Amino acid sequence: MAEFVETIIIGGGQAGLAMSHHLAQRGREHVILERARIAERWRSERWDSLHFQVPNVMLRLPGQVYAGDDPLGFTHRDGVVRFIVDYAVRNAAPVRCGVEVTRLRRADSGRLRVEAGPLTMEASNVVLATGPWQSPRVPEGAATVPPRIHQITANRYGSAADLPPGGVLVVGSGASGYQIADDLLQQGRAVHYALRGHRRVPRRYRGRDISLWNDAMGMNSRLASTLPPGVRSPLITGAMGGHTADIRRLARQGATLLGSLRGIENGHIVLNPDLNANLAAGDAALRDAIADIDAFIAAQGIDAPPDAETKAEAAAMHAPVEQVESLDLEAAGIGSIVWSLGYRFDLGWVDCPILDGNGAPVQQRGVTAEPGLYVLGLHRMHTLASGFLWGVGADAEYLADHIVGRG
Repeated sequence: MAEFVETIIIGGGQAGLAMSHHLAQRGREHVILERARIAERWRSERWDSLHFQVPNVMLRLPGQVYAGDDPLGFTHRDGVVRFIVDYAVRNAAPVRCGVEVTRLRRADSGRLRVEAGPLTMEASNVVLATGPWQSPRVPEGAATVPPRIHQITANRYGSAADLPPGGVLVVGSGASGYQIADDLLQQGRAVHYALRGHRRVPRRYRGRDISLWNDAMGMNSRLASTLPPGVRSPLITGAMGGHTADIRRLARQGATLLGSLRGIENGHIVLNPDLNANLAAGDAALRDAIADIDAFIAAQGIDAPPDAETKAEAAAMHAPVEQVESLDLEAAGIGSIVWSLGYRFDLGWVDCPILDGNGAPVQQRGVTAEPGLYVLGLHRMHTLASGFLWGVGADAEYLADHIVGRG
Protein backbone atom coordinates (compact mmCIF):
# COMPACT_ATOMS: atom_id res chain seq x y z
CA MET A 1 0.00 0.00 0.00
CA ALA A 2 1.11 3.53 -0.71
CA GLU A 3 2.38 5.52 2.25
CA PHE A 4 -0.04 8.30 3.22
CA VAL A 5 1.04 11.76 4.40
CA GLU A 6 -1.44 14.61 4.76
CA THR A 7 0.69 17.05 2.73
CA ILE A 8 3.61 16.34 0.41
CA ILE A 9 5.88 19.22 -0.54
CA ILE A 10 7.91 18.60 -3.70
CA GLY A 11 11.15 20.59 -3.57
CA GLY A 12 13.59 21.20 -0.73
CA GLY A 13 14.61 24.74 -1.54
CA GLN A 14 13.55 28.01 0.02
CA ALA A 15 9.90 27.70 -1.02
CA GLY A 16 9.48 24.14 0.21
CA LEU A 17 11.13 24.92 3.53
CA ALA A 18 9.02 28.04 4.05
CA MET A 19 5.93 25.92 3.38
CA SER A 20 7.14 23.33 5.88
CA HIS A 21 7.67 26.03 8.52
CA HIS A 22 4.10 27.28 8.29
CA LEU A 23 2.58 23.79 8.24
CA ALA A 24 4.63 22.82 11.29
CA GLN A 25 3.42 25.94 13.10
CA ARG A 26 -0.12 24.75 12.50
CA GLY A 27 0.65 21.21 13.61
CA ARG A 28 -0.01 19.69 10.18
CA GLU A 29 1.64 16.47 9.08
CA HIS A 30 3.84 16.83 6.02
CA VAL A 31 7.01 15.67 4.29
CA ILE A 32 9.38 17.33 1.80
CA LEU A 33 10.65 15.30 -1.17
CA GLU A 34 13.88 16.70 -2.63
CA ARG A 35 15.45 15.27 -5.80
CA ALA A 36 19.01 15.96 -4.65
CA ARG A 37 20.16 18.12 -1.71
CA ILE A 38 18.60 20.98 0.22
CA ALA A 39 19.01 24.20 -1.81
CA GLU A 40 20.32 22.19 -4.77
CA ARG A 41 19.86 24.93 -7.36
CA TRP A 42 21.82 27.39 -5.22
CA ARG A 43 24.57 24.77 -4.97
CA SER A 44 24.91 23.49 -8.52
CA GLU A 45 23.07 25.89 -10.83
CA ARG A 46 24.77 29.16 -9.89
CA TRP A 47 28.14 30.48 -10.98
CA ASP A 48 31.12 30.68 -8.63
CA SER A 49 31.19 34.47 -8.21
CA LEU A 50 27.47 34.91 -7.58
CA HIS A 51 26.45 36.98 -4.57
CA PHE A 52 22.99 37.57 -3.13
CA GLN A 53 21.55 40.31 -5.31
CA VAL A 54 19.91 42.30 -2.51
CA PRO A 55 21.45 43.43 0.81
CA ASN A 56 21.92 40.80 3.51
CA VAL A 57 19.28 42.48 5.66
CA MET A 58 16.78 41.05 3.17
CA LEU A 59 18.14 37.51 3.57
CA ARG A 60 15.13 36.15 5.41
CA LEU A 61 12.72 33.25 5.60
CA PRO A 62 9.73 32.84 7.96
CA GLY A 63 11.14 32.74 11.49
CA GLN A 64 14.77 33.35 10.47
CA VAL A 65 16.55 36.56 9.50
CA TYR A 66 20.12 37.46 8.70
CA ALA A 67 22.15 37.64 11.92
CA GLY A 68 25.61 38.58 10.62
CA ASP A 69 27.61 41.77 11.00
CA ASP A 70 27.28 43.08 7.42
CA PRO A 71 23.58 43.84 6.88
CA LEU A 72 24.22 46.09 3.89
CA GLY A 73 26.69 43.70 2.25
CA PHE A 74 25.97 40.93 -0.23
CA THR A 75 26.43 37.32 0.85
CA HIS A 76 28.26 34.92 -1.47
CA ARG A 77 26.28 32.05 -2.97
CA ASP A 78 27.78 29.60 -0.48
CA GLY A 79 26.55 31.78 2.39
CA VAL A 80 23.03 31.63 0.98
CA VAL A 81 23.26 27.83 0.89
CA ARG A 82 24.36 27.80 4.56
CA PHE A 83 21.47 30.10 5.48
CA ILE A 84 18.93 27.77 3.85
CA VAL A 85 20.48 24.59 5.27
CA ASP A 86 20.63 26.14 8.76
CA TYR A 87 16.95 27.02 8.36
CA ALA A 88 16.09 23.41 7.57
CA VAL A 89 18.08 22.16 10.57
CA ARG A 90 16.60 24.68 13.02
CA ASN A 91 13.09 23.79 11.92
CA ALA A 92 13.83 20.04 11.89
CA ALA A 93 12.25 20.05 8.46
CA PRO A 94 11.11 16.54 7.43
CA VAL A 95 13.17 16.41 4.24
CA ARG A 96 13.83 13.22 2.30
CA CYS A 97 16.73 13.91 -0.03
CA GLY A 98 17.52 11.95 -3.18
CA VAL A 99 13.85 11.39 -4.02
CA GLU A 100 13.03 12.54 -7.56
CA VAL A 101 9.33 12.64 -8.29
CA THR A 102 8.51 11.30 -11.74
CA ARG A 103 4.71 11.46 -11.74
CA LEU A 104 1.89 13.18 -9.91
CA ARG A 105 -1.69 12.08 -10.59
CA ARG A 106 -5.10 11.65 -9.02
CA ALA A 107 -5.41 8.12 -7.61
CA ASP A 108 -8.53 5.97 -7.68
CA SER A 109 -8.82 6.68 -3.95
CA GLY A 110 -9.37 10.35 -4.75
CA ARG A 111 -6.08 11.29 -3.13
CA LEU A 112 -3.12 12.79 -4.95
CA ARG A 113 -0.60 10.08 -5.81
CA VAL A 114 3.14 10.82 -5.99
CA GLU A 115 5.47 8.39 -7.73
CA ALA A 116 9.25 8.51 -7.37
CA GLY A 117 10.83 5.38 -8.80
CA PRO A 118 9.80 2.48 -6.56
CA LEU A 119 8.40 4.90 -3.96
CA THR A 120 4.66 5.60 -4.08
CA MET A 121 2.91 7.98 -1.70
CA GLU A 122 -0.54 9.48 -1.43
CA ALA A 123 -1.62 12.76 0.12
CA SER A 124 -4.62 15.00 0.60
CA ASN A 125 -2.48 17.96 -0.44
CA VAL A 126 0.57 18.39 -2.65
CA VAL A 127 2.58 21.60 -2.94
CA LEU A 128 4.80 21.98 -6.01
CA ALA A 129 7.77 24.00 -4.75
CA THR A 130 10.20 23.15 -7.52
CA GLY A 131 11.26 26.72 -8.22
CA PRO A 132 10.63 29.31 -10.93
CA TRP A 133 13.77 28.54 -12.96
CA GLN A 134 13.44 25.00 -14.32
CA SER A 135 14.33 24.34 -17.95
CA PRO A 136 16.68 26.88 -19.59
CA ARG A 137 15.71 28.17 -23.00
CA VAL A 138 18.02 27.50 -25.93
CA PRO A 139 17.22 29.12 -29.29
CA GLU A 140 16.24 27.26 -32.40
CA GLY A 141 19.32 26.80 -34.51
CA ALA A 142 21.69 26.19 -31.59
CA ALA A 143 22.31 22.70 -32.99
CA THR A 144 23.73 24.28 -36.16
CA VAL A 145 26.52 26.08 -34.28
CA PRO A 146 29.92 24.62 -35.34
CA PRO A 147 30.68 21.60 -33.10
CA ARG A 148 34.02 23.04 -31.97
CA ILE A 149 32.17 25.81 -30.11
CA HIS A 150 31.22 24.87 -26.56
CA GLN A 151 27.63 25.74 -25.65
CA ILE A 152 26.17 25.96 -22.14
CA THR A 153 23.20 27.61 -20.46
CA ALA A 154 23.54 30.14 -17.64
CA ASN A 155 22.64 27.59 -14.96
CA ARG A 156 25.64 25.45 -16.01
CA TYR A 157 28.22 28.24 -16.04
CA GLY A 158 30.70 28.13 -13.16
CA SER A 159 33.68 30.26 -14.14
CA ALA A 160 35.86 31.16 -17.11
CA ALA A 161 38.26 28.36 -16.14
CA ASP A 162 35.58 25.80 -17.03
CA LEU A 163 35.37 27.02 -20.62
CA PRO A 164 37.71 26.15 -23.50
CA PRO A 165 40.14 28.81 -24.78
CA GLY A 166 38.84 31.65 -26.89
CA GLY A 167 36.31 34.41 -26.71
CA VAL A 168 32.85 33.96 -25.20
CA LEU A 169 29.53 35.04 -26.63
CA VAL A 170 26.94 35.75 -23.92
CA VAL A 171 23.35 35.98 -25.18
CA GLY A 172 20.70 37.54 -22.95
CA SER A 173 20.60 40.69 -20.86
CA GLY A 174 18.79 39.67 -17.71
CA ALA A 175 20.64 39.65 -14.40
CA SER A 176 22.28 36.30 -15.15
CA GLY A 177 23.54 37.31 -18.59
CA TYR A 178 24.93 40.60 -17.32
CA GLN A 179 26.67 39.08 -14.32
CA ILE A 180 28.21 36.27 -16.37
CA ALA A 181 29.49 38.73 -18.98
CA ASP A 182 30.95 40.87 -16.17
CA ASP A 183 32.52 37.82 -14.52
CA LEU A 184 34.16 36.72 -17.78
CA LEU A 185 35.62 40.19 -18.32
CA GLN A 186 37.04 40.21 -14.79
CA GLN A 187 38.75 36.91 -15.59
CA GLY A 188 40.37 38.30 -18.73
CA ARG A 189 38.15 36.76 -21.39
CA ALA A 190 37.19 38.48 -24.62
CA VAL A 191 33.42 38.92 -24.45
CA HIS A 192 30.78 39.51 -27.09
CA TYR A 193 27.48 40.40 -25.46
CA ALA A 194 24.16 40.15 -27.34
CA LEU A 195 21.52 42.01 -25.40
CA ARG A 196 17.81 42.58 -25.43
CA GLY A 197 15.86 45.28 -23.65
CA HIS A 198 16.75 45.71 -19.98
CA ARG A 199 15.72 47.77 -16.96
CA ARG A 200 18.69 49.66 -15.59
CA VAL A 201 18.59 50.97 -12.00
CA PRO A 202 21.17 52.46 -9.61
CA ARG A 203 22.62 50.06 -7.07
CA ARG A 204 22.48 52.83 -4.48
CA TYR A 205 20.85 56.22 -4.60
CA ARG A 206 20.58 58.99 -2.04
CA GLY A 207 22.06 56.95 0.78
CA ARG A 208 20.09 53.73 0.35
CA ASP A 209 20.25 50.55 -1.73
CA ILE A 210 17.70 50.34 -4.55
CA SER A 211 16.19 47.16 -3.04
CA LEU A 212 15.57 48.95 0.26
CA TRP A 213 13.99 51.89 -1.53
CA ASN A 214 11.73 49.49 -3.43
CA ASP A 215 10.77 47.80 -0.16
CA ALA A 216 9.98 51.14 1.48
CA MET A 217 7.91 52.24 -1.51
CA GLY A 218 5.88 49.03 -1.44
CA MET A 219 7.14 47.87 -4.82
CA ASN A 220 8.03 44.38 -3.62
CA SER A 221 4.51 43.76 -2.33
CA ARG A 222 2.87 45.07 -5.48
CA LEU A 223 0.47 42.59 -7.04
CA ALA A 224 1.88 41.06 -10.20
CA SER A 225 -1.53 41.44 -11.86
CA THR A 226 -1.19 45.24 -11.69
CA LEU A 227 2.11 45.37 -13.58
CA PRO A 228 2.16 46.76 -17.13
CA PRO A 229 2.64 44.05 -19.78
CA GLY A 230 6.28 43.22 -20.47
CA VAL A 231 7.76 45.02 -17.46
CA ARG A 232 11.22 43.63 -16.75
CA SER A 233 12.98 42.80 -13.51
CA PRO A 234 15.71 45.34 -12.61
CA LEU A 235 19.25 44.61 -13.71
CA ILE A 236 21.22 44.31 -10.45
CA THR A 237 24.29 42.55 -9.10
CA GLY A 238 25.70 41.89 -5.64
CA ALA A 239 29.17 40.95 -6.93
CA MET A 240 32.24 42.95 -5.90
CA GLY A 241 30.42 44.64 -3.05
CA GLY A 242 27.39 45.49 -5.16
CA HIS A 243 27.63 48.05 -7.94
CA THR A 244 25.32 49.54 -10.55
CA ALA A 245 24.87 47.11 -13.43
CA ASP A 246 25.95 49.26 -16.37
CA ILE A 247 26.20 47.62 -19.78
CA ARG A 248 28.09 50.62 -21.16
CA ARG A 249 30.74 50.01 -18.48
CA LEU A 250 31.23 46.50 -19.84
CA ALA A 251 31.91 48.05 -23.25
CA ARG A 252 34.46 50.42 -21.74
CA GLN A 253 36.18 47.41 -20.21
CA GLY A 254 36.44 45.70 -23.57
CA ALA A 255 33.18 43.86 -24.23
CA THR A 256 31.78 44.01 -27.75
CA LEU A 257 28.09 44.88 -27.55
CA LEU A 258 25.62 43.40 -30.02
CA GLY A 259 21.91 43.66 -30.68
CA SER A 260 19.47 40.94 -29.76
CA LEU A 261 19.56 37.48 -31.32
CA ARG A 262 17.50 36.99 -34.47
CA GLY A 263 18.78 33.61 -35.60
CA ILE A 264 21.73 31.35 -36.37
CA GLU A 265 22.83 30.68 -39.94
CA ASN A 266 25.91 28.94 -41.32
CA GLY A 267 28.14 29.62 -38.33
CA HIS A 268 26.93 33.20 -38.02
CA ILE A 269 24.85 34.76 -35.28
CA VAL A 270 22.23 36.94 -36.98
CA LEU A 271 21.35 40.03 -34.96
CA ASN A 272 18.56 42.56 -34.82
CA PRO A 273 19.60 46.21 -35.38
CA ASP A 274 18.31 47.22 -31.96
CA LEU A 275 21.47 47.68 -29.89
CA ASN A 276 21.21 51.45 -29.50
CA ALA A 277 17.47 51.28 -28.88
CA ASN A 278 18.04 48.73 -26.12
CA LEU A 279 20.76 50.85 -24.51
CA ALA A 280 18.53 53.93 -24.71
CA ALA A 281 15.68 52.02 -23.06
CA GLY A 282 18.04 51.10 -20.22
CA ASP A 283 19.05 54.75 -19.81
CA ALA A 284 15.38 55.78 -19.68
CA ALA A 285 14.70 53.16 -17.02
CA LEU A 286 17.51 54.59 -14.90
CA ARG A 287 16.00 58.08 -15.13
CA ASP A 288 12.57 56.71 -14.22
CA ALA A 289 13.97 54.87 -11.19
CA ILE A 290 15.63 57.91 -9.66
CA ALA A 291 12.60 60.09 -10.43
CA ASP A 292 10.36 57.63 -8.56
CA ILE A 293 12.67 57.65 -5.55
CA ASP A 294 12.93 61.45 -5.59
CA ALA A 295 9.14 61.72 -5.63
CA PHE A 296 8.80 59.26 -2.74
CA ILE A 297 11.40 61.12 -0.67
CA ALA A 298 9.61 64.43 -1.27
CA ALA A 299 6.17 63.00 -0.49
CA GLN A 300 7.32 61.33 2.73
CA GLY A 301 9.55 64.17 3.87
CA ILE A 302 12.55 61.82 4.18
CA ASP A 303 15.92 63.34 5.02
CA ALA A 304 18.07 61.78 2.29
CA PRO A 305 21.36 63.22 0.99
CA PRO A 306 21.54 64.39 -2.63
CA ASP A 307 23.32 62.19 -5.18
CA ALA A 308 24.71 64.44 -7.88
CA GLU A 309 26.88 61.68 -9.36
CA THR A 310 23.97 59.35 -10.13
CA LYS A 311 21.89 62.28 -11.37
CA ALA A 312 24.66 63.23 -13.78
CA GLU A 313 25.05 59.64 -14.94
CA ALA A 314 21.34 59.41 -15.69
CA ALA A 315 21.37 62.70 -17.59
CA ALA A 316 24.48 61.88 -19.67
CA MET A 317 24.16 61.78 -23.44
CA HIS A 318 25.79 58.85 -25.22
CA ALA A 319 27.07 58.56 -28.77
CA PRO A 320 25.54 55.73 -30.80
CA VAL A 321 27.40 52.42 -30.66
CA GLU A 322 28.35 50.75 -33.93
CA GLN A 323 25.93 47.95 -34.74
CA VAL A 324 26.44 44.82 -36.82
CA GLU A 325 23.80 42.53 -38.25
CA SER A 326 25.86 39.34 -38.17
CA LEU A 327 28.68 37.85 -36.12
CA ASP A 328 30.98 35.32 -37.76
CA LEU A 329 31.81 33.04 -34.82
CA GLU A 330 34.99 31.71 -36.42
CA ALA A 331 36.34 35.13 -37.39
CA ALA A 332 35.50 36.56 -33.96
CA GLY A 333 37.47 33.81 -32.20
CA ILE A 334 34.46 32.58 -30.24
CA GLY A 335 35.20 29.37 -28.35
CA SER A 336 32.08 29.27 -26.17
CA ILE A 337 28.50 30.48 -26.08
CA VAL A 338 26.56 31.05 -22.86
CA TRP A 339 22.81 31.09 -23.48
CA SER A 340 21.02 33.22 -20.88
CA LEU A 341 17.58 33.51 -22.40
CA GLY A 342 15.40 32.69 -19.43
CA TYR A 343 13.55 29.53 -18.49
CA ARG A 344 10.44 27.56 -19.28
CA PHE A 345 8.44 25.27 -17.02
CA ASP A 346 9.30 21.58 -16.90
CA LEU A 347 6.20 20.06 -15.32
CA GLY A 348 5.42 17.33 -17.81
CA TRP A 349 5.40 14.83 -14.94
CA VAL A 350 2.33 16.51 -13.46
CA ASP A 351 -0.55 14.39 -14.75
CA CYS A 352 -3.28 16.68 -13.46
CA PRO A 353 -5.19 19.28 -15.54
CA ILE A 354 -3.52 22.41 -14.15
CA LEU A 355 -1.14 23.38 -16.98
CA ASP A 356 -1.82 25.86 -19.76
CA GLY A 357 -0.73 25.54 -23.38
CA ASN A 358 2.79 26.68 -22.47
CA GLY A 359 3.14 24.16 -19.66
CA ALA A 360 2.73 26.79 -16.93
CA PRO A 361 0.53 26.05 -13.92
CA VAL A 362 -2.76 27.95 -13.83
CA GLN A 363 -3.22 29.26 -10.31
CA GLN A 364 -4.46 32.06 -8.09
CA ARG A 365 -1.89 32.85 -5.41
CA GLY A 366 -0.72 29.23 -5.62
CA VAL A 367 -4.15 27.63 -5.49
CA THR A 368 -5.00 25.53 -8.56
CA ALA A 369 -8.39 24.27 -9.76
CA GLU A 370 -7.34 20.74 -8.76
CA PRO A 371 -8.46 20.28 -5.13
CA GLY A 372 -5.49 19.96 -2.79
CA LEU A 373 -2.88 20.79 -5.43
CA TYR A 374 -0.83 23.96 -4.93
CA VAL A 375 2.21 25.68 -6.40
CA LEU A 376 4.65 27.96 -4.59
CA GLY A 377 7.69 30.11 -5.29
CA LEU A 378 6.90 30.98 -8.90
CA HIS A 379 8.17 34.19 -10.46
CA ARG A 380 5.53 36.91 -9.87
CA MET A 381 3.06 34.26 -8.73
CA HIS A 382 1.19 36.82 -6.63
CA THR A 383 3.46 39.78 -5.92
CA LEU A 384 6.79 40.96 -7.26
CA ALA A 385 8.46 39.20 -4.32
CA SER A 386 6.75 35.81 -4.76
CA GLY A 387 9.64 34.10 -6.53
CA PHE A 388 12.43 35.34 -4.30
CA LEU A 389 13.93 33.88 -1.13
CA TRP A 390 12.99 36.92 0.92
CA GLY A 391 9.43 37.09 -0.41
CA VAL A 392 8.21 33.50 -0.58
CA GLY A 393 7.12 33.33 3.06
CA ALA A 394 3.92 35.37 2.66
CA ASP A 395 2.58 33.06 -0.04
CA ALA A 396 3.61 29.98 1.97
CA GLU A 397 1.61 31.30 4.93
CA TYR A 398 -1.42 31.87 2.73
CA LEU A 399 -1.27 28.32 1.37
CA ALA A 400 -0.83 26.84 4.84
CA ASP A 401 -4.02 28.58 5.95
CA HIS A 402 -5.78 27.33 2.82
CA ILE A 403 -4.71 23.75 3.59
CA VAL A 404 -5.93 24.06 7.16
CA GLY A 405 -9.23 25.40 5.84
CA ARG A 406 -9.71 22.26 3.77
CA GLY A 407 -9.89 20.25 7.02
